[in-house]
Amino acid sequence: MSDIDAAPVVPANPAANPAALGLVGFGLTTILLSLINAGVLPAGGEGVVIPMAIAYGGLIQIIAGLMEFRVGNTFGMTAFLSYGAFWWWFAFLLIFAKTGVIDISQAGPTVGVALLLWGLLTLYLWVGTFRLPKILFLIFLALWVTFALLGAGAIEEAPGLTQAGGWLGLLTGLMAVYGSFGIVTNATWGRAVVPLGETPFLR
Repeated sequence: MSDIDAAPVVPANPAANPAALGLVGFGLTTILLSLINAGVLPAGGEGVVIPMAIAYGGLIQIIAGLMEFRVGNTFGMTAFLSYGAFWWWFAFLLIFAKTGVIDISQAGPTVGVALLLWGLLTLYLWVGTFRLPKILFLIFLALWVTFALLGAGAIEEAPGLTQAGGWLGLLTGLMAVYGSFGIVTNATWGRAVVPLGETPFLR
């Protein structure tokens, strides 16, 4: 037997969980924008959200989505790449509209319809979370309702709906940060310290 054949097999280190990065990038950016939508922070604060949406909400989630592709997670890849693109869409929409690159003064309900389409994407992803940890089920449930409220608020020009969407978006962002915290903490401790509802609703 050769030395190569006799050498012990050393298992490869398990890949890190990209969801920890993607969830916190999504969560913190969502919290900041939702505080504005809820009326806690001034509407003029959207300018502060833009760089965060490009760098953390956008780029970090896209990186997380590509990492999910590498580990074979179709759900994570689709979700993080999509919401990373959402934050870039939001940021570039504000930048282009403010600088005159595009004119949305006559857009009417188009922005609201776009938000409803993001809600539709979230609704279909939510269906997949019935087979995933409960924290993801709750995040996506709150998120698609948030998009529905924000979209309806923009279409109907109803500040009350937008504010309600802001408060629910705040809850969504906090749950996403909690999910990231749980993944990081449990990985660091090597056991389930922070409950994430690992047993899905549908097995």
